[in-house]
Amino acid sequence: MSIQTKDYAFVRNKLLNKEEIALLDVREEDPHAQEHPLFAANLPLARIEIDAFGKLPKKNISIVTLDDGEGYSLLAAQKLIDLGYSDVSIFVGGVQGWKAAGGEVFKDVNVPSKSFGELVETKRHTPSLSAQEVKQLIDAKEDVVVVDVRRFDEYNTMSIPTGISVPGAELVLRLPELVPNPKTKIIVNCAGRTRSIIGTQSLINAGIPNEVNALRNGTIGWTLAGQELDKGQTRKFTEVDSGTAKEAAERSRSVADRAGVKRASIADLDIWKTQSDRTTYFFDTRTPEEYEAGHLPGFRSVPGGQLVQETEMVAPVRGARIVLTDPSNGVRANMPASWLAQMAWDVYVLDDIKASELTEKGLWNPPLPPLPTVETVDAQTLSAWLKLDSNTIVVDFSTHAHYVKGHIPGSWYALRSQLADAVEKIPQVDRYVLTSTPNQLSYFVAQELKALTKSDVVVLEGGNGAWLAAGLELEKGPSHLASSPLDRYKRPYEGTSVDPAAMQAYLDWEFGLVEQLGKDGTHHFWVL
Repeated sequence: MSIQTKDYAFVRNKLLNKEEIALLDVREEDPHAQEHPLFAANLPLARIEIDAFGKLPKKNISIVTLDDGEGYSLLAAQKLIDLGYSDVSIFVGGVQGWKAAGGEVFKDVNVPSKSFGELVETKRHTPSLSAQEVKQLIDAKEDVVVVDVRRFDEYNTMSIPTGISVPGAELVLRLPELVPNPKTKIIVNCAGRTRSIIGTQSLINAGIPNEVNALRNGTIGWTLAGQELDKGQTRKFTEVDSGTAKEAAERSRSVADRAGVKRASIADLDIWKTQSDRTTYFFDTRTPEEYEAGHLPGFRSVPGGQLVQETEMVAPVRGARIVLTDPSNGVRANMPASWLAQMAWDVYVLDDIKASELTEKGLWNPPLPPLPTVETVDAQTLSAWLKLDSNTIVVDFSTHAHYVKGHIPGSWYALRSQLADAVEKIPQVDRYVLTSTPNQLSYFVAQELKALTKSDVVVLEGGNGAWLAAGLELEKGPSHLASSPLDRYKRPYEGTSVDPAAMQAYLDWEFGLVEQLGKDGTHHFWVL
């Protein structure tokens, strides 16, 4: 069966007309980050069965797969068709074809959000202070509070001295309790620029009475100024009383109304969940802990600050409808919604949720296709095999970051997209046991590996999670790599040992994003 193709004019017209389209860059994240179209969402070929149903909820959505000539787009298109998607095409000529047609290409990840953040600063002249100025305020023990709007794990890795973790969507709700004195200066920081710009502007838009400034260039700017970062800090925001929550709700609702955010009710959900001609995403923007304690059926946990920062990672269908909920008081839904509206999303906030309607508990379980039938083994039996039998090797298809953090001793790391090459590097044995996080991924890889080897191929039931639950030991570090770690682009603002030249190059790139937006012309962004 031949798969249809689409060109630059088709994709561009869809974007300009605000029609639904999923332009999917099906390469691994590192090559994706080298260059791609603005709204090309990264959905690697290796994870299609794991991610497709959750990220592409409507089977008749217009999907266009993109690579850079490696052949992945054809393989991905076929997998999507096999999964039941009816309107799947391949982009003609890949990334080079996009460029040849006059299309703009962007580096890095989360580019729609980062370029929007730069546009906000350009239009609103969001106030900021340099790393040196902020350090002087801290050293002089001025009345100043530093709030870090990244995920807690990022803050815990490295932070500005005295900084407190207040992830982005929590700011408008938590700041009045953390900073009761309107004369206290507030400094908002992230690793680079985007989240601190959006966080600072959120407080200004919500009418917080304090002077608020972004830390210019975040922890990167702090490091480039030769200043020391803290590591391992655990300071967090505090709970708020009902009066503070009520005032925050009013402030955030006012901002959302000004941005044109629409309102929804429970009755709308039933219609939208079954609507065949429209993609709708349902996101709960509270903290993961609140979500797990009780949430609406069908809603995915996506804390609001990260949603604004990484929208295309959870909502790859440009032009889709996004529905947000914060059942406690609405603040963590209204503030992110105000930004998504300015990023030209069709965004709604769900109002008037009763506690009795939060009937689901625990983690979000992504919808998956049926798992292939494969031979499996339990963790204890595998442990015995590895002790007694040198003819068994474990191959781990988790992300490289997950593998390095902890893997079954002696196992090999491999990328599914590089499977044929990986098999050449892994020692030949009588039996390969496949594992992964999430565990279902191994089931889809098993048939592909069987086609490449005469050895037995077995899947570890429950994957790495089952090994850990059985109390079996892990080893750490990047040993036995059968594939290069292309699945993760090394961000210049992550970790504590980054080349200063790479940091500066990243900042220079961010400064150029507004000009690139102008050249691209498909975004429909506006600033309140």
